[in-house]
Amino acid sequence: MLYNFYEMQRTALSGAVAWASVASEMATHPLSPLAYSGAGPVFASAMEVFAHAAMPRGKPAFDIEAVEIDGQPRLVSEAIVMHRPFGNLLQFTREGLPADAPKVLVVAPMSGHFATLLRGTVARLVENAQVFITDWADAKLVPMEAGRFDLDDYIDYLVAFLEHIGEPAHVVAVCQPSVPALAATALMGANRHPLRPLTLTMMGGPIDTREAPTSVNDVAVGRPLAWFQHNVIATVPLHYAGAGRRVYPGFLQLAGFMSMNLKSHMMSHWQMFRHLVDGDGESADGTKAFYDEYRSVADMTAEFYIQTIEQVFQHHSLPKGEFLHRGQRIDLGTIRDTALLAVEGERDDISGIGQTRAALTCATNLPERMKHYHLAEEVGHYGIFNGTRWRSKIAPVLEDWFARHPRRAGRGALKAV
Repeated sequence: MLYNFYEMQRTALSGAVAWASVASEMATHPLSPLAYSGAGPVFASAMEVFAHAAMPRGKPAFDIEAVEIDGQPRLVSEAIVMHRPFGNLLQFTREGLPADAPKVLVVAPMSGHFATLLRGTVARLVENAQVFITDWADAKLVPMEAGRFDLDDYIDYLVAFLEHIGEPAHVVAVCQPSVPALAATALMGANRHPLRPLTLTMMGGPIDTREAPTSVNDVAVGRPLAWFQHNVIATVPLHYAGAGRRVYPGFLQLAGFMSMNLKSHMMSHWQMFRHLVDGDGESADGTKAFYDEYRSVADMTAEFYIQTIEQVFQHHSLPKGEFLHRGQRIDLGTIRDTALLAVEGERDDISGIGQTRAALTCATNLPERMKHYHLAEEVGHYGIFNGTRWRSKIAPVLEDWFARHPRRAGRGALKAV
């Protein structure tokens, strides 16, 4: 019933959004008397802010058309190179990229937002690398006949994507996927898989949430699994392709995101309103662009969400050596020749300082020279992978790490069993 009530509310709001958009345009039209009064711009701005906040949103596009190299624009191509029911593998490459440029698999989070949240990550990395990214599907659009999708499947997808790339690559896991990416690396290491990653970079990931717990951790451990199953899991309605699938809806995830920093979001919309009243459309457009992405959310399967809560936040299975993948225990000690880089933000309020760095301690058989920790000063969670500091301060650290590990170290390292 929860999902149906949401759909009813969205349908009702769609009419209000349309009227608000019309009213905003009419209030500023040259033929409208309101346009020449002090109340006109105020009214029009208020209607525009409301319409933008309440409008329905679908999946955004990456729209990375070109990057600037040595002052010259270089065209960027985007292609789907592997299709799977719960997510595609996308490839980005730029015009003039050297043949020996590193291959990088960016693992996007399956935590509510689409992979386009990492648009800035891809745009910066594609300047010097051939970039692949996991483009996870919205679970409400995946038909029931595609089956289930949980953490085991997530790990299998990562292995399959690395196999499709066809040669050892560098992996960059942003936030939540740091856990399955680390597990996949250990699994491939244990099996001596020839395509195990050259390096694994984990950025703001909850490897061990016992370190510096945040409000996200408090919510996850403050209630039993049964509470989550009964209160946040819903059934996809009939008019979607995934009708009947049990999911953690994107709209509930967005409500959780917004409530964590409600005051900040309210101030952002107030400032957008002020910019519109003052005629500063450029500043208002910047806020709109952010919320167009931030408010675009996807459903995730119930089994993936519940298993993540249980294994990552409540049981801490991976750092304790108790995580199982299809019955096989994941031993982080089997990571022997994949270099690990942990990146954390000084002001991260989602993954606390130390949670990602824990991976370096858990990889007990990896030489210290193949481990590195970087604390990004004055950076919050999203600033780790987007924005000015990401482009100028953090991305160069990753690129240097890739350059220091261009191939597998050690004799016989590519031998499979």
